Amino acid sequence: MRLTADVWVSAYIARLRALTIPAFVVARGDATAGAVLVKLNTLDGKAAAFQRSVDLMTGARKWMELASGPEADVDASIQRQREFDRDLWVIEVEDRDGRHLLGEEGLE
Repeated sequence: MRLTADVWVSAYIARLRALTIPAFVVARGDATAGAVLVKLNTLDGKAAAFQRSVDLMTGARKWMELASGPEADVDASIQRQREFDRDLWVIEVEDRDGRHLLGEEGLE
């Protein structure tokens, strides 16, 4: 059984905040089945965006980098995704050390 998007987002933000990593819901998508995009802002003018994708060979879900570079370019990429998918959640994580926790157990 898969978690709904809103439950996953709440758990993800709680895990980040437990480590004092600020995170915010920038765009709220469909509560049950919306896809989630995570923007990592390193607070130095650069950012990266991650989206979850499915490995067609194994069926495994993993986080892939959608875009990285100057924050304005990453924001433009996220905006294009939002125009394409109105059910998309966007979470912004702010961490100078580049921590997003997406590879940790339970979040992958």
